[in-house]
Amino acid sequence: MQLHHIPLDHLKVSPLNMRHSRKKPDVSDILPSIRQRGIIQPLLVKPNGKPDRYDIYAGRRRFFAMKTIAKDAESNPVLPCLILDKTEDVDAVEASILENAARVAPDEMEQYEAFKKLADKGRDVTEIAESFGVTELTVKRRLALANLLPAIRKAYAVEEIDGRTVTALTLATEDQQADWLALFQSEDDYAPKGQQLKAWLCGGEHITSDKALFSLEDYSGAVLSDLFGEHGVFADADLFWSHQNAAIAALRDDTIAKGWTDCKVLDRGTYFARWDHVKASKKDGGKVFIEVRDSGEATVHEGYITEAEHRRRMKKAVDTDDKTARAPKPELTNPAQNHVELHRHAAVRAALLSAPAISLRLTVAHMIGGSALWQVRPDPQMTRKDETAESVANSAAQAAFDAEKQEILALMGFDAHGHSVTRCNGDDWRVAETFTKLLRLRDDEVMRVLTYLMAETLQADTCVVEQIGTHLAVDMTGSYAPDQAFFDLVRSKSAVNAMLAEIGGKPVADANISATTKIQKGIIRDFLTGGNGRKKVEGWLPGYFRFPLESYTAGGAGRPSENARKADQLLPSSAD
Repeated sequence: MQLHHIPLDHLKVSPLNMRHSRKKPDVSDILPSIRQRGIIQPLLVKPNGKPDRYDIYAGRRRFFAMKTIAKDAESNPVLPCLILDKTEDVDAVEASILENAARVAPDEMEQYEAFKKLADKGRDVTEIAESFGVTELTVKRRLALANLLPAIRKAYAVEEIDGRTVTALTLATEDQQADWLALFQSEDDYAPKGQQLKAWLCGGEHITSDKALFSLEDYSGAVLSDLFGEHGVFADADLFWSHQNAAIAALRDDTIAKGWTDCKVLDRGTYFARWDHVKASKKDGGKVFIEVRDSGEATVHEGYITEAEHRRRMKKAVDTDDKTARAPKPELTNPAQNHVELHRHAAVRAALLSAPAISLRLTVAHMIGGSALWQVRPDPQMTRKDETAESVANSAAQAAFDAEKQEILALMGFDAHGHSVTRCNGDDWRVAETFTKLLRLRDDEVMRVLTYLMAETLQADTCVVEQIGTHLAVDMTGSYAPDQAFFDLVRSKSAVNAMLAEIGGKPVADANISATTKIQKGIIRDFLTGGNGRKKVEGWLPGYFRFPLESYTAGGAGRPSENARKADQLLPSSAD
C-alpha cells in the first residue's frame, strides 16, 4: 500500500464499505480533534476506475468529519490515504470490518453483508473467522441471515424488527417467512415475535433438544438447527411429547423396580412444592416425584414424603423397642368425641368475640395456612402474552410488591423460596404453627402481614380493583410508562388517533388521520421520548392506566370498562 494525500472531492465511500448504505454517521465525538490536529490515521482507499478518483474502504467517519470542516471553511483539503492495490478488493473489505469492529461494533445485518461479500469472493467460514478474530459459529450465524426473505432483511436493517425476532426467523422455511411477513405487514393481524415466534414456528411450543430423555437417534421427527442457541428445536411438539412421555413412563417403572415405595408423575406444568415435603430414605418409605415442565424438561425429586404424611407418621409412632405393642383404645367412642369437640368449639368461638387481637391473628393464620373452610389463593397474574408478563414483572409496582414480600417472609420466619406468602394446604398444624408466630408480633406488624396478604390475594380483572384504585386515587405515572408491549397489543386505529390527540393535540391527530396505525403509534412514542423533533411530554398515560379508567371509543375497553362501570355505581357520591 502507498501513502498519498488526496483532495477531498476526489474521494467517495466505496459500496464495499460495510456502512456504505447507512445514514450519515454521527461524528461529533471526533470532530473537535480533527479540527485541531487534522486526520492522523490514513484512510484506506482504492482506485475506482476514474482518473484520480478513489473509493474509501476504511475511514468513513473521518471522511464525513472532514467534509463538515471543509464546508464550514469553504475549502477542499487533502486527506492522507493508503492506496490499496487494484486487485485487493477482498482485503479492502477485511480492512473495513476490522476498523469498524475496533471502533463501533457493527450490527448483525452489517456483519452479514460484509461476511457475505467475503464468502462470495471464495473465503470459507474458517478463513473469515480467523481473519477477524471471531468464532466460526458467529460467522455461521451472520451468514444464516442470507436465508431470510429480502423484505425481512430490509425491515431488520431499518430496525422495524428486533434481533430476537430476526434470529428466530432463521429457523423458518420460506413459506413460514412469507406467512409471518403477511401478518407483520397487516394492520389488523398480530405477528408473533421473539420467543413467541419460535413457539409459533414449532406449532405452539418451543422445546429444545437438550430436554429429551430419549435418544435423538431414535426420533423420527425433525429437529431444527438453531444457530443462535446452544441446542436444536423440535419442529413437532406433539411428536416430542409422545416420545418424552414414553421415556418418563419408562423412568417411573425403573424407579419403582429399584425399590422405591412409589413414583408419582406430576401433571405437566405443576411445580414440585419442595417446601411442603420432607426428605425420607427409601427404607423409610420415601417416594419419588417427577416434575414435568411445559418446556419439556423433566426433573426427578428423589426421596420425599409430604409434610402432612410426616406428621401422621409421627403421631402414629409407638415405642420403637416394642414393635408389637398396640396403641391403647380411646376411652371415648366416636360419637362421644364429636360431642366433646362441638362443645369445646362453641366455647372457644364465644370467647373469640371478646378477643379481637386474637381473632385478627387467627384470621391471618387461616389466610396463610387455610382449612377445610378457608381457601384463599394468591392471584396468579395469568396472561397468554410473554410480552405482558415481562412488562408486569419489570414494572416499578411489581418490584415494590416483591420487595415487601421478602420483608413479610422474614417477619414471619418463612424461607425466602420465591413462592407466595399464602400457602393454603388445609393443614391445621400449619395454621396453629403460623398462629403461634403471629402471637409474638405486635399489632402493627400483624396488620402489615394482613395488608400484604390482602394485596397478594386481590383478584385481577374485577370491579374491586377498579373500586379500590379510584377510592385510593392511585396514580400510575410513577409505576408505569407505555411500553412496546402495550403499543403492540393496541389495534384500534380510532383509539390510537384519540390518544395521539390527547398527547400531541388535535391538529397533530387530524393531520395524521389517514396514516397507518403503526405510524400514529410511532408519533405517540416520539412525544413520549422527544424523538424526531417532537416536544417531549412528561407524565402522560393512556386513559386505560388512570383511575377511574377512561376509554376512547363508544365500544369501550371491554372488561376493564365494564369493571370500571360497576365500581362507579358502588362508589359513594359527593352528596353522601
